[in-house]
Amino acid sequence: MKKLFRSFIKPFLSKYEVVCTNYHVIPGMPVNKNQQTHAFERGAATEAREFYIKVVSSDMTKTMAPVEVQLRKIYLRGKTIEQKQFGPVEHLKSLNAKKKKK
Repeated sequence: MKKLFRSFIKPFLSKYEVVCTNYHVIPGMPVNKNQQTHAFERGAATEAREFYIKVVSSDMTKTMAPVEVQLRKIYLRGKTIEQKQFGPVEHLKSLNAKKKKK
């Protein structure tokens, strides 16, 4: 009975994804970013959260600064649940915004 109920509810659950954005800074050049998305199936909140914690706590992520890691819940629109930044990410985002305005 539970299995039947879960199979009925599953299409209405949210999808989850972990987005890791690496910023590449070369003096005199515009700031480049590389985005990697790890998608999870509908209703896989615990798996997505475990993967997010694994990425955030990794030594590799901390030494690759500047990096931004987001845990997103996608139902109709993407909504960021948790976000962690390593390095001057906000400063780099403002640099890109200034260069696009010129």
